[in-house]
Amino acid sequence: MELRLATGYKQILQLALPISLALVVPQINFITNNIFLGGLGEQALASAAITGVYYLIFAVIGSGLNNGLQSLIARKAGENQPKEIGRLFYHGVYVALAIALLGILVSYIFAPVILRATIHNPVIAEEVIGFIRIRVWGLPLLYLYVMRNALLVGTNQTRFLVWGTLSEALANIFFDYGLIYGKFGMPEIGFNGAAYASIVAEGVGLLVIYAVIHAKGMHKAFSFFESWKLEGEMIKMIVIKSSPLILQFALSIITWEYFYILIEHHGARDLAVSNTMRNVFGIAGIFAWAFAATSNTMISNVIGQGKKDEVMPLIVRISKVSFSFSLGITILFNLFPEVLLSLFGQGEDFIVYATPVLRVVSSALLLQSFSVVWLNAVTGTGNTAVNLMIELVTLFLYTAYVYFVLEVWNLSLTWAWVSEWVYWISMFSMAFVYMKSGKWKEKGS
Repeated sequence: MELRLATGYKQILQLALPISLALVVPQINFITNNIFLGGLGEQALASAAITGVYYLIFAVIGSGLNNGLQSLIARKAGENQPKEIGRLFYHGVYVALAIALLGILVSYIFAPVILRATIHNPVIAEEVIGFIRIRVWGLPLLYLYVMRNALLVGTNQTRFLVWGTLSEALANIFFDYGLIYGKFGMPEIGFNGAAYASIVAEGVGLLVIYAVIHAKGMHKAFSFFESWKLEGEMIKMIVIKSSPLILQFALSIITWEYFYILIEHHGARDLAVSNTMRNVFGIAGIFAWAFAATSNTMISNVIGQGKKDEVMPLIVRISKVSFSFSLGITILFNLFPEVLLSLFGQGEDFIVYATPVLRVVSSALLLQSFSVVWLNAVTGTGNTAVNLMIELVTLFLYTAYVYFVLEVWNLSLTWAWVSEWVYWISMFSMAFVYMKSGKWKEKGS
């Protein structure tokens, strides 16, 4: 098994395209949930905006752990140390389960208090809390699931990602339709049916992907669970590497949840439209995030090979390809906005109201396409503390903008979503300056 990477366009695409396919499936799950929930009415679609972003907070905490572990695994792959990869994965599983348990406790103890205090509509508040108390039981499955991302991406085996994600998507569609509307002999649960469906789907995806890993003999190649002994130093290394990313991602989505709560103050229509925009960002951003993961892995792998002079040209190549993919999607969205928006079944008035917002969001996707590549290049250098500082400054600017636009000046929803321009421009500027400075070359492994 070849663990060391080349840096050409062919290698970039070979890594990124399977990741894109793996990422598109969870986004299809989000959209499927919202399409089915849209059939229950505008209020259900509005409530789904807050529940979706809330669960996304914990999903990106898993992504932070995934990215930190992925960087460590890619470095060991560049150094051609397969047994160290197995040890990293084994300890990462325990860290993931501990974080999942913490997420469940927070959701039961603190989240209801915060949500009741901040959501103005009490019906939406109770609907959101009831959904969350079911949905968070999927966290252990989700976190074990993202561990496979770290392994497969970090060891250049991205072609195997599709099996787990495809099985999850099919299960989610089947159980969404069955449990929300009472089809296929299942009980008609309504809004909360989407929560149960998602948990079952995550379990199916988890079983399938670990079956693939076992069938391909990866557990032997990387000596998984060769020893059941937990090593404090290994756990400490994973936590130190991942914790800035976990905090960075969590703060980012917590701030986005704050944005949605401010949107709720402007009414159910604005909240429902914003929920569709979250889906737009999810489905259209898959290529950007795939190339971001590619950037993290390839930069770390190349540094592991001792080829630091190839890092900057590699980032530029990945950024160009990422921008090209996002440009194609953005053009389609702006030519045919009504096709996308009609999927949510809310009528012509909804489409007319949402179209200007979609144009702002789609332009922000272009900024995202290269910004996340540069930010994940910083991750690949191993200096995750710099990632956190970049995110903190960016979030301060973002939060200030949305507060003044929505609460002080009471501007339109379109102006509220211009906040995405503020976010991505700020992030790119700082990541670019750091990488150009060359300070990352002083960072050890």
